[in-house]
Amino acid sequence: MSIMRYKNDRQRGLAVIEFTIVLPVMLFLILIVAELGRAFMYYNTLTRAVRDSARYVSANALKGQSQIVDIDAALVQAAQNLVAYGNVGGTGATVLADGTIGTVVVIDQGGGVISVIATYPYTPMLGSVLPNFAGGGVVTSFTMQAQVTMQAI
Repeated sequence: MSIMRYKNDRQRGLAVIEFTIVLPVMLFLILIVAELGRAFMYYNTLTRAVRDSARYVSANALKGQSQIVDIDAALVQAAQNLVAYGNVGGTGATVLADGTIGTVVVIDQGGGVISVIATYPYTPMLGSVLPNFAGGGVVTSFTMQAQVTMQAI
């Protein structure tokens, strides 16, 4: 009976060692999946906001009966507010959680075509901790860019 007990204790010890080896790898994989999901969600939100902004600009860029695209400062400001806040007034909570939008540019491409380009400086959840992980060399931030081009209507 003592031999069986000794064997079970050894098996339990082996399971603890295996768990200790596998746990950091599994946690790292979970962190990577969560970070990629978060980055994809931010990019999708940015793209949707830029699309809404481009739709607004394309609907309001043609002035009068001339059918000439006229992008004035008020229209650019409304486009920037749509990307940052989700409304033309620029009020309320920001579209992205941390509220930082890099730049929003409205361009008349000619021929009745407009483009809205927005950049967002993305930083990971762990921020400044990642450069020290695994000996360094981990990208801690990058700039997302979304561009939508539409015909003015």
